[in-house]
Order: sequence, then C-alpha cells, then structure tokens
Amino acid sequence: MKIATWNVNSIRTRKDHIVQWLQTNPVDILCLQETKVIDQDFPRAVFEDLGYHVYIYGQKAYNGVAMFSKNPLESIYFGFSGILNTQQAQDFDQQKRVLTGIINHVAIVNLYVPNGSSLESDKYQYKLNWLTFLKDYLKLLLTQTPNLCICGDFNIALEDLDIHNPKNRETHIMASDAERQALQSVLDLGFKDAFRKFTSEGGQFSWWDYRQASFRRNTGWRIDTHYLTLPLYEQAISSMIDKTPRAWEQPSDHTPVILTLDSPPQPQ
Repeated sequence: MKIATWNVNSIRTRKDHIVQWLQTNPVDILCLQETKVIDQDFPRAVFEDLGYHVYIYGQKAYNGVAMFSKNPLESIYFGFSGILNTQQAQDFDQQKRVLTGIINHVAIVNLYVPNGSSLESDKYQYKLNWLTFLKDYLKLLLTQTPNLCICGDFNIALEDLDIHNPKNRETHIMASDAERQALQSVLDLGFKDAFRKFTSEGGQFSWWDYRQASFRRNTGWRIDTHYLTLPLYEQAISSMIDKTPRAWEQPSDHTPVILTLDSPPQPQ
C-alpha cells in the first residue's frame, strides 16, 4: 500500500500538477492539505476519471483537506467531531483540518496542523491547544484500531536535523520548544516517524519558502511526514520525498512524501 501526503496550497491552482503527478505515481491513497475550496467547488471529476474515490472536507480560501483512494474507504470521519462529538471538537472544526479514513484495518488521519503565525500571536496558543486536542482524538481512535498512520503538514520541524539552519530555532515558529513538546506528546501515544526509519541524513526537506531562491538553494524544512504506530512502522518498507513537483512552474511550496507499506496487518 502506498500512501502519499501533499500540501498543494490550492487544489484549483495545482489541479494539473496533481493529475500529472498521479499519472506517474498512482498511489493507493493521496492525502491533500490546504485545498482552499468549498466542497461543491472541488474539481473532483478529474480525479475520479483517474480511478480515485474522492473524499473532501473544505472551506473557502483557507485550510481544507481531502483524500483520494483507489478503493472505497470503509469509513470516513470528517473533522474532530467525526470521532469526538463535543462542543470543543465542533469549535476546532470551524477550521477544516482533519479527515480520517479506514481501509484494510488501517486508520489514516490526514492532518493540516495550524501554522501558529508567530510566537507572539493568539494563533500560536491556538496551535498548542489544537495539538492537545489532537492527542485526545487519537487516544480514542486507538481504542478502535492499533494501526494508525497520521500524516500531513505538521507545521513543526521536530528535530534540528529537519531545518536547513537551526540557529535561533527556539524563537522561530514551527520549531519552538513548546511546539516540539506538544507534537512529541502526541507521538508519545506510540507513533514513530516513518521517514527516519530509512534515513538519518540532514538536508532532506519537504517545504521551501517561495522567497530567496529557497528551493534552488535547498534551504528548506521537513514538516510533512507520516507517523506510524508500531504495527504499521514494522510494515513500512520505504518513505521518500519526491522533490520533482516543486521544480515545476507555479508549484506548491510543499512537495509529496510517499510511504510504502508491506501487506497491511490483520486485526488483532
């Protein structure tokens, strides 16, 4: 099973890029973030024509997540409130950032973690609160299946190795101590970084700023990945960053990350 994640920074702007990429990389599951479109305006037909079942959870101009699957998902949960039907879940779901699908006894949680804007911003505290709530969401999901893959744009570089220049990173959004601690608390539920199973090298990034020729100079950050519970981690046979689409004309500032799993584990 191949599961890819890609922050496309507008599905309508990047539609042709996604089609081109899928024609070369016909993954089983594609998780998209920052689709930036309401559901009825999502260009689903072009992806259905490629043989995908399309699941969307979007909003106008901001956020938005989607999943494409070669086979129908057995279950689909929109937002936090799809699992945790509380007022707090509904409040967080005003921003469309979470989409969970179940297939072959595997729960795939597609996430667009808030950016946080700056350490002085109210959005920073919102990000930390959001991550705390994500942990509660995943705790409940883990009672239903031990096979969880959380993937997407995490907007956090967990290690200095994931930043081209970590100097003064503790004062930088996406690398502050509080953000790293909040994400690590989520991962302490039993998740491991699939990408780091296969490489410990630096210089491997998934996002490059549009400014200062960042992609050409490879001054990027690794903030997009797959985190897996142990049964899936043991089944992971590769994880790679495909930089090709970042070099295309008018690209997303992110690029796809592909996870390959061996035959999925059976229910326990």
